[in-house]
Amino acid sequence: MNASTRGNDRLVLVTGGAGFIGSHLVRALLDASFRVRTIDNLSTGSRDRLDPRAEFFYADLRSLADIRAIFDGVEAVFHAAALPRVPLSIEQPIETHMVNVVGTLNVLVAARDAGARRFIYSGSSSVYGNQERLPLSEGMPTAPLNPYGLQKLASEEYVRLFHLHYGMPALTLRYFNVFGPNMATEGAYVTVISLFLRQRRMGLPMTVFGDGEQTRDFTHVSDVVRANLLALEADAAVADGRALNVGRGQSLSINRVAQLIGGPVVNLPARIGEARHTLADSSQAKRLLGWEPRVNTEDAILELRAGLPHSADRGIGSSS
Repeated sequence: MNASTRGNDRLVLVTGGAGFIGSHLVRALLDASFRVRTIDNLSTGSRDRLDPRAEFFYADLRSLADIRAIFDGVEAVFHAAALPRVPLSIEQPIETHMVNVVGTLNVLVAARDAGARRFIYSGSSSVYGNQERLPLSEGMPTAPLNPYGLQKLASEEYVRLFHLHYGMPALTLRYFNVFGPNMATEGAYVTVISLFLRQRRMGLPMTVFGDGEQTRDFTHVSDVVRANLLALEADAAVADGRALNVGRGQSLSINRVAQLIGGPVVNLPARIGEARHTLADSSQAKRLLGWEPRVNTEDAILELRAGLPHSADRGIGSSS
């Protein structure tokens, strides 16, 4: 850990601290000697992910009155809470809007009123939609394909406006397909890597939507956490409400992910509302934050695959 990112007992708050990304971030902040508060309503998070060293508040971000006091004395806010995943936003646009947009606005208001000196928002590459060229860069016009992408974009704009109108130092980090240990394994919030691993663990074929040649820029959670820590310590001039890509800059097809995990595949009809390809240009994060990805995606997938029980291979021929 760089000396500049040592907490020295500074108090920070992480929303969604019982979630996948949030729990990794909480742990890294605690290890760097920050005092950490977390907020989570456990609708998608798990108590098993909570670090006992952090102060935990069970609360719902949709109620400003319920969360306002939790922000007292907080120096910085990492807003990682969300109802993620495209299909859920299509099925339940009002519920996801209330959490992803209204919840973000409430967190911004509470952070502003508490005098927080840095706000870091967990954004999403879904704001780009389908673009005519790759890699995706921050200067491209946004074109969400689904309610989730639109909700993340609306929240980004609120972050920008809170800097513009209230002077709150703030950044959005646009994540690209985050994966790693302790991913969700069931429900509407499962990434394709986690889904394939769970299906293999159960002895089921992996379900590939469409032809499987769609590609994603998978980014390891440890690299995402490091980007957040660097954003916390970035120069004030950088925290001007802008959005920065946080992606590895290499894409894998869904078919390649299935091949790395190994096992039979069943193809299902393609899903609407999802981008065909994602690939990050993270040069701005490198220039402004000093961030570069360190984890090789294929190696990390193989490491996760190695954790499968031997019973997962029974009756299944490997295609890797």
